[in-house]
Amino acid sequence: MKKASLPPQTGNLATAILGIWKLKSREDVDTTGQIQIDPFLGPDPLGILCFGPDHFAAQFMKRDRSSEENVPQPAQAKNNTLSVDGYDAYFGTYSIDENTGTLTTHLEGSISPANVGKTFVRDVRVVGNELIIQLNTTAVDGTAITRTNTFSRIG
Repeated sequence: MKKASLPPQTGNLATAILGIWKLKSREDVDTTGQIQIDPFLGPDPLGILCFGPDHFAAQFMKRDRSSEENVPQPAQAKNNTLSVDGYDAYFGTYSIDENTGTLTTHLEGSISPANVGKTFVRDVRVVGNELIIQLNTTAVDGTAITRTNTFSRIG
């Protein structure tokens, strides 16, 4: 899978990641370089991510939920959480691997019962006041994609 390039690994990632982060951009790109739009959260979702010393919380929302139908997501994407009605929220514990620049999350609670108990590993970088999280997942039709979420520090 073609991955968007990440900056070099962050020194002392466990400290750099602490704080509150607001989603700045979310980009899903397939192996041909084409942008894929997530129909459940849309092209420009809202999001917030909070990291304490051992725990985290995340929320993502489709920017316009006014016409959202009450239809569950048909299938869980590979290596990703399930949203409900244009909203995804979960929390739990996390650990950092400083050698690989990865974040491992362990979900204790979620808006979707299917997410509870799951573990996910993500590539993570902090550059200045930006947090970049990258993962391999799939689009609704099963197309392999690389998702890059970029957050700005707000606290």
